[in-house]
Amino acid sequence: MYKFLTVVILCGVAVVIALAVAQRQPVIPEAAPPVDYIPAINPADFTADITNPYFSLPVGKKLVYEAQTDEGRERIEILVPGWIRNVAGVQTLVFWDRVYLDGELIEDTRDYVAQHRGTGDVWYFGEHVDNYEDGVLKDHEGAWLAGVDGAQPGIWFSGNPRPGLEYRQEYYAGVAEDAARVESESETVNVPAGTFTDCVKVFEFSPLFTATAHKYHCREVGGTALEVDLPDLPTRPEEVRTELIEVDLDDAVGVEVPVAYQQECVLADSSR
Repeated sequence: MYKFLTVVILCGVAVVIALAVAQRQPVIPEAAPPVDYIPAINPADFTADITNPYFSLPVGKKLVYEAQTDEGRERIEILVPGWIRNVAGVQTLVFWDRVYLDGELIEDTRDYVAQHRGTGDVWYFGEHVDNYEDGVLKDHEGAWLAGVDGAQPGIWFSGNPRPGLEYRQEYYAGVAEDAARVESESETVNVPAGTFTDCVKVFEFSPLFTATAHKYHCREVGGTALEVDLPDLPTRPEEVRTELIEVDLDDAVGVEVPVAYQQECVLADSSR
């Protein structure tokens, strides 16, 4: 136990140093979270077992999405290998997200999520981001970690989604300020992976960008079945649909933690 705690503390220091010295990171002005958003987080209230019916993450799950963009064919692969990461004292589950453009890796993200035991809300505690260009690591733009430099966690998806509900999904001033509003809980979605009914439609937005999107979360998927990036002139004259292609509940079983991720304190959960 003490050995594990030592690793977490050392890794926490490493994360702070890495964020401070990353040469390609944007310079963010010092800013405190708004006084009306300082969530009280008790680590004992959270679990890395994500069972929210609209956002369930059993170990081994794999989700594959595809979209046709102006830049080419985009493919997103999400794995849940069962890795964990201690963030701000909370044991979180790693949501491993990789994006390919015409077969070339352009983004590799490790998102850290945990579920509130009482409400069923899935909370978002940060992400490590590796952005690539022409096969070379470009930067880590968009990365943040709860408890580091004033960043605060937010709710990725509600345990009680109802029309009109709004919530912050993340907060790191000038970097990550996404929010969401539930618009419907009775949508039908048709994508290559199937037809799903009674899906929750969520509108996602940020004060940092003009771009917005609708996401459709479905019980039969246990996650997002469809994301529609809405028109954002002049950069995006038409909507872009990112559609679920495949769901596999066993394809991410036994995936080992790469050494580079271990340096970020991502660990295999031996208790599973």
